[in-house]
Amino acid sequence: MVFSSHSHSPKTQYSLNKILNLIQTHISLHPYFYLFVSFLSIQALVILFARNPLLCFSNRSTAGKHHHDAVSVVPTDDCPYGRVYSYDLPPMFNIDLLLSNCTDLNLWNWQCGIVTNHGYGGGATELRSILPENLYRSWYRTNQFTLEVIFHYRILNHKCRTMEPESATAFYIPFYAGLAVGKHLWMNDTSKRDWHCKMMLKWVKKQEYWKKSNGSDHFMSIGRITWDFRRLTDPGKIWGSTFLNMKSMQNVTRFIIEKAPGDAHDVSVPYPTGFHPKSKDNLIDWQNFVRRFNRSSLFTFIGATRNWVNNDFRGLLLNYCYNESDSCRVVDCSVSQCSIDSSVTLKALLGSEFCLQPRGDSFTRKSIFDCMVAGSIPVFFWKRTAYDQYEWFLPIEPQSYSIFIDHEEVRNGTSIKEVLMRYKKEEIRKMREKVIETIPRIIYAKTNGGGVGDFKDAFDIAFEGVMEKIKEDKEWV
Repeated sequence: MVFSSHSHSPKTQYSLNKILNLIQTHISLHPYFYLFVSFLSIQALVILFARNPLLCFSNRSTAGKHHHDAVSVVPTDDCPYGRVYSYDLPPMFNIDLLLSNCTDLNLWNWQCGIVTNHGYGGGATELRSILPENLYRSWYRTNQFTLEVIFHYRILNHKCRTMEPESATAFYIPFYAGLAVGKHLWMNDTSKRDWHCKMMLKWVKKQEYWKKSNGSDHFMSIGRITWDFRRLTDPGKIWGSTFLNMKSMQNVTRFIIEKAPGDAHDVSVPYPTGFHPKSKDNLIDWQNFVRRFNRSSLFTFIGATRNWVNNDFRGLLLNYCYNESDSCRVVDCSVSQCSIDSSVTLKALLGSEFCLQPRGDSFTRKSIFDCMVAGSIPVFFWKRTAYDQYEWFLPIEPQSYSIFIDHEEVRNGTSIKEVLMRYKKEEIRKMREKVIETIPRIIYAKTNGGGVGDFKDAFDIAFEGVMEKIKEDKEWV
């Protein structure tokens, strides 16, 4: 080996040559030992590089940082992570599952309203009584289970969609699994819960590009929580479908409103709320409105008791709020029609500094996002309620936008009111500002394509995240 005299002094060159000669002597005396060390080193490097792409997939959130702190990607065109091909599934797997004879939300039918307006729902005209005209037009009666329809519509109209599968980086499966399984969740026939899922996988496994990747460059959206698709046994009384436990689904990425913490292919995305701005101006007007709104109550609780649940925590919060009526607004959804009259809930959220967010029927609930869109600060009682979900969308530092009070402390007598009153006005202002800053990341804009162009919403973040992950995985391979 020759070292340039311009790079090293003669003394340095001599020392380096001496070290190299020493290493050469050791290798000649112990060739098998050094061969073994080299083999181990190569294995370590392979493992290291093989694991790195997953880190990009699981830690995409920049919500806790200012935009100038994030690393920017300079795109070579409008689609820096490639293009997506959407399968043209037989209608039995999507369109035929929609309830077309129901045009609005119905208190007794959870499927109602999903088909309306590409999943966004009809206009929330009831909000005229509490919102200015330029704002209420951005609000819709959106069903919380409509994620599959919104994602499908956005991808079909996305600038990065391709009609040529050979040019695609990723493949979208527009299967409405939530609707297919949801129709049979309260029946004992488990075969019906699994039928559409099995038939869809049978169809997609015949496709050329599935065979090439075994589904690793495929993704989909699911409008119900992950636990509705993870039945482990077959008896009829066991809840849910086995869809996400099926072998063919183990490589597919799925956007879902509540993920399983241990499954890297589940990516939790925000529940759809009723706020869908059509432009950045609509968004800014709303942010300014909630920032300046006069909040006369310290906190609010919106929900209903669960009589079938032992030691129902919702019932505890409801009674607590009734007893603290000078500080707490109560919306009892067993009395008020929360699901079809958004003015009832929005009025309470706009008028309160904080909103109480216990667990829902599972670890998460739509009300978390209703609360934050209204500029109210969420108060959590279980860390898994949001802190272990939505990493791509919520701020990194939980204390920057929320309050945590352990549910066991509340059961043992801790006063929620006293805890919240300890926060100074400036602390509350900063938390609210973080909540308002987060609003674009947790809503789905009303647009024909991939976004309104001047801000990124929850769909944009999810779409770019999965495209980047799949592109990087292919490059490593």
